[in-house]
Amino acid sequence: MFYLARIRKSLSMKLSISFMLLAVPVFLISLGLLFVEARDNVKREAMERADAVLDVTLQRIDHYLNTVETATYSNEWLILEHLNPDSLLELTHRIVLLNGNIDGCSISAEPYLFPEIGRYFSAYTIREGDSIITTVEQEYEYFEKIWYKKPKVAEEACWVDYFDEVDSLEVVLDGRIASYSVPIYNDKKELVAVISTDLALRHLSAVITAEKPYPNSYFIMLGGNGDYYIHPDTARLFTQTIFSEVDARKQPDIIALGHEMTKGNVGNMSVIINGKPCLVCYHPVPDTKWSIALICPESDILKGLNTLTYVIVLLIGGGFFLILLLCRRAVTDAIKPVEQLVSKSQRIAAGHYDEHISHSNRKDIIGQLQNSFATMQESIDQHVSEIRELNRETAQRNEELIQASQQAEEAGRQKVAFIQNMTHQIRTPLNIIMGFAQVLFDNMKQMPEEETSSITDVMNHNAMSLNRMVLMLYDSSEKGMNSALYADKHEEIPCNDVARESIGYTNLHFPKLSIRLETSVPDTLHIHTNRLYLMRCLREILYNSAKYSDGQNITLYVKETEDTVLFIFEDTGPGISKEYQEQIFLPFTKVNDLSEGLGLGLPLAKRHADNLGGKLILDTDYHEGCRFILEMPKR
Repeated sequence: MFYLARIRKSLSMKLSISFMLLAVPVFLISLGLLFVEARDNVKREAMERADAVLDVTLQRIDHYLNTVETATYSNEWLILEHLNPDSLLELTHRIVLLNGNIDGCSISAEPYLFPEIGRYFSAYTIREGDSIITTVEQEYEYFEKIWYKKPKVAEEACWVDYFDEVDSLEVVLDGRIASYSVPIYNDKKELVAVISTDLALRHLSAVITAEKPYPNSYFIMLGGNGDYYIHPDTARLFTQTIFSEVDARKQPDIIALGHEMTKGNVGNMSVIINGKPCLVCYHPVPDTKWSIALICPESDILKGLNTLTYVIVLLIGGGFFLILLLCRRAVTDAIKPVEQLVSKSQRIAAGHYDEHISHSNRKDIIGQLQNSFATMQESIDQHVSEIRELNRETAQRNEELIQASQQAEEAGRQKVAFIQNMTHQIRTPLNIIMGFAQVLFDNMKQMPEEETSSITDVMNHNAMSLNRMVLMLYDSSEKGMNSALYADKHEEIPCNDVARESIGYTNLHFPKLSIRLETSVPDTLHIHTNRLYLMRCLREILYNSAKYSDGQNITLYVKETEDTVLFIFEDTGPGISKEYQEQIFLPFTKVNDLSEGLGLGLPLAKRHADNLGGKLILDTDYHEGCRFILEMPKR
């Protein structure tokens, strides 16, 4: 009831609903046409895809059959050349052995071709698993078998299919047999024998079903009478035809498909199979009476379209909302000036005198009304503008005070954190020095010289670390900054010597670390600068590399340009993450608060470089670790 009352009061809502009632039918019709067109396109593409797969399968079958035919014809002349029992046995064995697609081969002679043997002679070789067995078949009337009789009567080679039977080897080629039978004639055009090359249709089935366009699609192959030669339901093979157990009144499409295939036609049709609509593409197998069909369930074909259906449902829901939104937006824009005047007039009447009403370019009564209200509002706003400005200035001053207070609190926090960090960093080496000094005092006489030397090395290392931190604190102080700023910058400093000295200083802190120096400048090259602060700059960068890299590959390159000398520090390791690259030169900043150091090394190195007229930069294009480049002027 609340929403109905609201609609009755809202002119924009009434107009929006009216427009939507006109737009929704057009929208639904458009989506319906889109869906029908999409369904037709999907079926058309599925048909093309199935035809393509069927063509590839036919080519594969044709190649398979051609292999058998070629193997048969290639040995025809050998039969006439060596027409004796032993040679015929050897030839059948050779054909099966050299052709993996062939399951068996027989050469059956005409009656009394070999008088010494009698009426019957049939050399037969069969492939059983990995074994090839060759023998002379037992005497039986093979002259009446279709594989012998059909090529003899037709006087030409042909493909025949039949059920396999138990032969003299007492083995059975599982299922239906397809044989390519060729009559052999001597020079007098007399039939002397028939060579029959066999392949089991179960092998051909593996070739045909090697590729499927859809998960549940499958192939069937029919013989000339509609017998199932290939079918996923093996119970139907060779014992049923496509017409078996089919009600012509309820399943006329299957009857029609069977007639199309047995007639050797090419085409496709929609068929209901096992209660499911399917798309069937069929084609005859060349040079045979067989026909092969690819059956694709429409549920597989339209799977993507079903997803599209959900999308269309979402589009309908979203479309309704969008249409309503656009209609309301259009109506609202049309009557917006009136609604704004009503709303702003109510606010001004309630005491909001700063409410702004803009002037309108419209010449109608609504534009005149809006301009009158705008003039009235400007007059009122003129009297309250001074109060607004005063409030704004007061708020700005309060904001500045808040920011100043926050900065003071942050400075105090950083001060406390720095003092705590400095106390910890200085206390650690002092405790080590004091501890080892006590050990030396208590055990000087009993302690071995090697252990004494190790302890003094540790004490010396920590004393050097303590001295380094004290120098860094001095350099960061106001007096240290002034000393660096006004230091003598006209000393002649040999570039290679100062690099070697800096490496030597770093090795005092890290004795086991190997730092390479690669220079392309002569030892005689000098620059005019301050030796002390240049050394401190180089040392801090090397110290940073030694401390935070993997310690495997630290190299200092010295190179020369026309006006400058470049000191390039390159190491391998974790490097500096992108988020900290802009902060590493800020004093007291450390990537990890738990790491050693005061956070002054790199900031002091950059300050020394700047004071000496040079530049220290981090090469962000290097990703194997860290690369710092110190560029110093020659003069």
